[in-house]
Amino acid sequence: MMNSSVIVRLIRLYGIVQGVGFRPFVSRTAALYNITGDVANKGSYVEIHAKGEKEKFEKFLGVLKNDPPPRSMVLKMELLECADFEKEDFSIIESLHEAGDIFVSPDIAVCPECQKEIFDPRDRRYLHPFINCTACGPRLTILDAMPYDRERTSMKEFPMCPECAQEYSTPESRRYDAQPVCCNECGPELYLVGRKERGKDALTLVRRSIMSGKIVAIKGIGGFHLCCDAANDEAVKHLRELKHRPVKPFALMMRDLETARKNCVVPEKAVPLLDGWQKPIVLLKKKADSVLPESIAPGNPAVGIMLPYAPLHLLLFNYDDGVEMSDTLVMTSGNLSGAPICRNDEDALEQISNFCDLILSHDRRIRLRADDSVMDLFEEAPYMIRRSRGFAPLPFRISQKFKGEVLGIGGELKNTFCPARDELFYPSAYLGDLADLRTVKALEESVDRMNSLLEIHPRLVACDLHPRYNSTAVAEKMGLPLIKIQHHYAHIASCMAENDHTDPVIGISFDGTGYGTDGTIWGGEFMKADFSGFTRLGAIAPFRQAGGDASSREGWRIAAALAGAPDDPGTLKLLCDLDLGKSEAEWKFQLRMIEKQLNCVNSTSCGRLFDGVSALLGICTNSTFEGEAAIKLQFAAEKSEKQEEYSISFPFLSCSEDLFHLDTKSLVKDLIFRRLQGESKFDLAWKFHAGLAQLITAGALKCREMTGIGCCALSGGVFQNTLLLKLVKKQLEKHGFNILHHRLVPPNDGGLALGQAVIAMYQLNKKE
Repeated sequence: MMNSSVIVRLIRLYGIVQGVGFRPFVSRTAALYNITGDVANKGSYVEIHAKGEKEKFEKFLGVLKNDPPPRSMVLKMELLECADFEKEDFSIIESLHEAGDIFVSPDIAVCPECQKEIFDPRDRRYLHPFINCTACGPRLTILDAMPYDRERTSMKEFPMCPECAQEYSTPESRRYDAQPVCCNECGPELYLVGRKERGKDALTLVRRSIMSGKIVAIKGIGGFHLCCDAANDEAVKHLRELKHRPVKPFALMMRDLETARKNCVVPEKAVPLLDGWQKPIVLLKKKADSVLPESIAPGNPAVGIMLPYAPLHLLLFNYDDGVEMSDTLVMTSGNLSGAPICRNDEDALEQISNFCDLILSHDRRIRLRADDSVMDLFEEAPYMIRRSRGFAPLPFRISQKFKGEVLGIGGELKNTFCPARDELFYPSAYLGDLADLRTVKALEESVDRMNSLLEIHPRLVACDLHPRYNSTAVAEKMGLPLIKIQHHYAHIASCMAENDHTDPVIGISFDGTGYGTDGTIWGGEFMKADFSGFTRLGAIAPFRQAGGDASSREGWRIAAALAGAPDDPGTLKLLCDLDLGKSEAEWKFQLRMIEKQLNCVNSTSCGRLFDGVSALLGICTNSTFEGEAAIKLQFAAEKSEKQEEYSISFPFLSCSEDLFHLDTKSLVKDLIFRRLQGESKFDLAWKFHAGLAQLITAGALKCREMTGIGCCALSGGVFQNTLLLKLVKKQLEKHGFNILHHRLVPPNDGGLALGQAVIAMYQLNKKE
């Protein structure tokens, strides 16, 4: 008979418990409390057979639940009865596979312990470009299948040397059961593509080349970067010329936090993001005395910076070769505009070899791409712009009881996709724009690999309502039941899902372009919405969007539509008086197109409204990248020295039988009048934001009157504008609304797939 003071249990732990050193942690904790038994990965969870004295057993459980490894996340613990067993020790046993919820760890930035070792001449991993341990290193990007074990990663091609094998099998070691463990003797190797230099020689030549003004492509954890010395204005400008990227900001990698603080305003709440285990790119304000050249981010008061997150990055800044290295490097994604980040030598040679002088690669294969995540800060908290490395594919859990497997294929721009099983939704890493067929191929490959890793077999696929999107074509090719979801409704569902909110909301979805159910272009929408469906309640004042695709790049075309009636001679005179750099003939032609409805669509796009206002105020008439005019309009507003109350003197909205419309046309006319009176464009940019916030609040109040709902969900790419978000949130809260907005899911099209997947899951369960 078993002693009553001894407990025997089967323990199952669910969550981020693979690829984070969880089994070694369990083994060490068991040894600490004299627990015998074993631990194994089961694919979807970690399973522990444990036996020990009652008091010590309870302490063992407490540590597992409340003090797990720093990169792990225990979402659920099950304690089950099990038969007694006799073991003298505690062991890690071979992983077995069982079906269930699966949690794949994202890639983890190099940890402080490994950073110390890599620069310790006495350590056998001194200057090793691939140093890692149970607390850091590649995960998702090298993974072939679950459970997470070396033989199911691209590290299986690198047999461990005796010393690494000893560490791997020693419970006291930091590398006990660390799957990517390797050293200078047995790990991957650096080399220069098309040249003879390898290892140290390759890295030294790269460092010398960067400091001599050259551009180098560098293979990292999830793909290639293009790199040059950020302090070298000529090199930065040359990279801009090669990439045909005149003003879009370049991401920077800085040597350390001290360097970041020298050049940028670093709020304390940003430090854990910059220097934590995810290390995304964080948008920070430049200091007035920053030494960064203007060419890094022309006309932009902020820069996107990250700290070194891979061992190779550390060695770029510090290496024992006598090269004096810059403390700031341009580190921009290695790809053609709109295409996915290059992940192998073939991609790099085909796509970016003309942009660089050298290609530094290595022989550890990347299974899944992972571009850098990008974050802004809102209310001193993370505000995601691009969710990728370090975050994907961590799931979101919805508390509503769902059952089944679905896939959201995402949108056309900033594509991500989202497989889902039951209550867990797994947004993928960022891929790119699907206008590029390479991104379409990457989407198809990535969907197959993610579904395989997560063992998800979708029974229903969700895509955008737009009939000509390549994402729709990809979904249709799958041969599965398909549901087409209106773009702005998917945005609102994404915001609801991130906030785990299942009750109806007033959805305020503002962005650039979305195909409406009436065949027009939507983009400034108010709706009553929940996961079962939506009802459109209102929109900004519609206008004729002329010029086809060119209108999204050339804000002056939108300005013509907003300035007044196209057949009114006063409209032409007004546009000429504004002196926006266009001839009278150009304005006449554009107004003629609008009047005759040539190459025109009816539009309620708030993104195009921003473009048109930016042009009318003389801030930006043509955009060289998506969102440029709107971004510059926000920056101009933030420069205003008269950020005072701006009270609209005209009616906020008009109502018809079907919809209400915000009177954005009167707002624009007021701004034009003030500009012709000589008001500063900075003050007018502020008044546009303040006025639009008032109109949005009026729309929300109208929706509450119509529906009785007091919760607003704010989503869509326009709400990347943190100034507008702040003004809208403040006014809505003043009127007693509960506000939902994004934090870790992008408000832009990078968040669409989550919304699509949740709606599809609801529909799948409704049918059953």
